[in-house]
Amino acid sequence: MGDFKLQYKPFGERSILIEWPQIISKKTLKDVLLYKKKIENHYFKEKVYIKSAYNSILISYSLAINNFYNEVLVLNSIYFDELGDDINDSKLWKIPVCYDVEFGLDLEDISFKKNIEISNIIELHTATNYLVYFIGFLPGFLYLGGLDEQLYFPRKNAPRLYVKKGSVAIGGSQTGVYPNKSPGGWNIIGNTPLDFFNITNQSPCFAKAGDRIQFVSVSKSCYYEILSQVKSNEYTIESEVIYD
Repeated sequence: MGDFKLQYKPFGERSILIEWPQIISKKTLKDVLLYKKKIENHYFKEKVYIKSAYNSILISYSLAINNFYNEVLVLNSIYFDELGDDINDSKLWKIPVCYDVEFGLDLEDISFKKNIEISNIIELHTATNYLVYFIGFLPGFLYLGGLDEQLYFPRKNAPRLYVKKGSVAIGGSQTGVYPNKSPGGWNIIGNTPLDFFNITNQSPCFAKAGDRIQFVSVSKSCYYEILSQVKSNEYTIESEVIYD
């Protein structure tokens, strides 16, 4: 660590915002996650809430910060501490998706305007292992990096008022999954039967920042079979440990 010049800013009475240069990259994410882990280890006995994004960390303390500059000195020493300069193993999660036009409401529109066959859209979308940068917008919504440039497609001018839970979509240069029904302006290309957020689970969202997501095309019959298994808590998401 120590490759970046960080900025520390007060964020209300109880929080500190740490910012990296405004560049979205794997190198930045690795530095963010390493630093987050070190902070968590340092404050493991205290009630401190730590949230990371593309290139920032927000630390919220249980009490008001008495001396901002002293706290920054502590945080800065943690950043340059070489001890524990590693990160937990990440996982590759394999997510079944049905790309049938029944679910992929915008597939034909994308195919027509991009002059790409639907089969090629599916092939391109499933060919990438997407990097999870952070979770936000909705509980369980994964911000993924790595969409093939051939699939870049602008968000809708008028968002839908209702997007079905599990909808897999493209918005600009990003792709993602709507973890619950909600309004949304991304272009829907399929649906997954999996739960991306379940408050009854010990870890409500199975994935975390630094993990990878691989979308796997399945038939409609397979989709409904998996959906039935998910509803009866009989389905286990296929995953493997990766070293990146």
